[in-house]
Amino acid sequence: MCRNITVLRGLEPSATAEEIEAAARQYVRKVTGVQTLSDATREPFERAVAEIAEITTRLLGELPARRQPPTTVPPLRRPEVRARIAARQAR
Repeated sequence: MCRNITVLRGLEPSATAEEIEAAARQYVRKVTGVQTLSDATREPFERAVAEIAEITTRLLGELPARRQPPTTVPPLRRPEVRARIAARQAR
């Protein structure tokens, strides 16, 4: 597994749509090698992200509860990451 993709099953509170979409985006980036979108890659890339996020949401809803929570905290739950995102959006 790509080390940048965090385990989302068993989080309390449950994984958010934003966390699922971020994991799907990271997965598509990894398997395609596309880091910067162009006119030629944008539409298929974004469609793949949406489809994988949808499948992941369904999968997480169908799996039984975990016995133990994940050992890592998803990046989008870390205060320093949230601060970086807010600063980038403010620009």
